[in-house]
Amino acid sequence: MADDGFHVYDTTLRDGAQQEGLNLTVADKLAIARHLDGLGVGFIEGGWPGANPKDTEFFRRAQTELDLKHAQLAAFGATRRAGVKAADDPLVAALRESGAPVVTLVAKSHDRHVELALRTTLEENLAMIRDTVSHLRAEGQRVFLDAEHFFDGYKSNPAYALEVLRTAAEAGASVIALCDTNGGMLPDELADVVDEAVGTGARIGIHCHDDTGCAVANTLAAVRAGATHVQGCANGYGERSGNANLFTVVANLQLKKGFDLVPQESLRDMTRIAHAITEVTNVTPNSHQPYVGTSAFAHKAGLHASAIKVDPNLYQHIDPADVGNDMRMLVSDMAGRASVELKGRELGYRLAGDQSRQLVERVKELESRGHTFEAADASFELLLRDTVAGERKRHFSVESWRVIVERRPAGDVVSEATVKLHAKGERIVATGEGNGPVNALDKAVRLALEQLYPELAAVQLIDFKVRILEGTLGTDAVTRVLITSSDATGDWATVGVDENIIEASWQALEQAVTYGLLRAGHSA
Repeated sequence: MADDGFHVYDTTLRDGAQQEGLNLTVADKLAIARHLDGLGVGFIEGGWPGANPKDTEFFRRAQTELDLKHAQLAAFGATRRAGVKAADDPLVAALRESGAPVVTLVAKSHDRHVELALRTTLEENLAMIRDTVSHLRAEGQRVFLDAEHFFDGYKSNPAYALEVLRTAAEAGASVIALCDTNGGMLPDELADVVDEAVGTGARIGIHCHDDTGCAVANTLAAVRAGATHVQGCANGYGERSGNANLFTVVANLQLKKGFDLVPQESLRDMTRIAHAITEVTNVTPNSHQPYVGTSAFAHKAGLHASAIKVDPNLYQHIDPADVGNDMRMLVSDMAGRASVELKGRELGYRLAGDQSRQLVERVKELESRGHTFEAADASFELLLRDTVAGERKRHFSVESWRVIVERRPAGDVVSEATVKLHAKGERIVATGEGNGPVNALDKAVRLALEQLYPELAAVQLIDFKVRILEGTLGTDAVTRVLITSSDATGDWATVGVDENIIEASWQALEQAVTYGLLRAGHSA
């Protein structure tokens, strides 16, 4: 288990799950808990047993299905109701019976919330905190307390907000987390309030929301002011603008401030864990997320590339490998020779001086027409291969293609594509039907080539994006198509540009098939 000197507490499964569009099954929650334990966090908040049937089921299954190596499970719940003993409150009983070694209680610390939301007195609220904490402690569970709306409460009535902390600590709560529930605080003012809270003698934690874009900064400010328990969510998930991103908080504290929070080997696995969790949640990963985003160490400008060629650390604040990420070179119309040479080296090619110059000129020419190679690495690699070879090389040549779109009497709209190709000395004609022109072309190409290249059966078109580049020209506008394809080992993107959307799609599709064959080991 993690050292108790400093806590890393994850609340993805409870607070993070309140994000709009995020809906976790019990199996999802168990899978995410395993990933978080692999990172080495100290505590995983599993949800609110008793108030939510799904969370009750999670804690039941966790007892037999989770074998946690680093983390302890925490059950979340509220203090007892006004006028009811903690021992008699059914929701407190659910916390007691959850099997979780830790209980995190949410309690009101804002006087107006006590009077208007709980509809009770300030004295009764303190009694509710005292009774619930002491009862659960007597039952053998460790108790943390989330002081809800603490910072707003401190502004309204500082003496009462601090009294909530003292009451919880005296009753046996081992940590009181100050919650910026509305997410409205800024680092300097938050640090001043945390300093006052630390002065009560209670052990202080921090729980920040990101409504001002300062959740991570506020968390770090709280630690500097004396907090020794940080809460956050994987990938910054959470209601409204989200919670403090736990990955960013951990990386900042461990790599920048020297805290020993998670094992080094786990930190080097952080990028994989972040992306694995996005697969479970089915939430599109933020490519610009600090440390673990695919663009976190991506470089585009030619000036950057020239410096990186000399020393990568000149434009990177850490070694990407420290968090399991990689440096990437993006090729665009901003690219210079250094960018192209570094990208070529990344792909396994060493370009001669003339080849670098030719490739830079070609990239800039194509991007001026609307191509984008930073989003289509596979198209760039094909262009690079052609430059190295001195000629265009492909696995097949195209004689012609055509697409017919037909609206049938029953109301169905069907597309039919015919392609005529030459490959391995053969002329092949194939026809495919699909629910759209690109789908039909994709099927026709596969029918034509799979008999010669069976590996194409494993290649799938998984994304198709269209962008109008010259919007003032209406249906005559230049169109850019980005196609993402995948096989059993990964995915790749290709680009096509033309005034005709089908031609642009064909360009991207032809490159996608060609690149898939290269990945399968077939020489062009």
